Amino acid sequence: MEIEIAAKRLAELGHSTRLKIFRYLVRGGKQGVPVGEIQAALGVPGSTLSHHITRLVSVGLVMQKRDGRTLYCVPQYKELDGLIAFLKEECCINEC
Repeated sequence: MEIEIAAKRLAELGHSTRLKIFRYLVRGGKQGVPVGEIQAALGVPGSTLSHHITRLVSVGLVMQKRDGRTLYCVPQYKELDGLIAFLKEECCINEC
């Protein structure tokens, strides 16, 4: 992973509301979570929630899909795994 991409993703997760949203989505599983459920669970106003979800989508950590009238947010586990691997890839490299 390029350092610029990792930095952007970490920056978006560095906001407490976005981190709460993303953690909620990760718990929700690969099928995703309806936006209304996220709003009810976290108590975030609709326009604010939309803003934060858009930011997570923009860096590839979340995808949105529509099923009828319901909009789902789906965490992108592959991207999350890549970010975690990036953070760990040089772990203990300088140990002797």
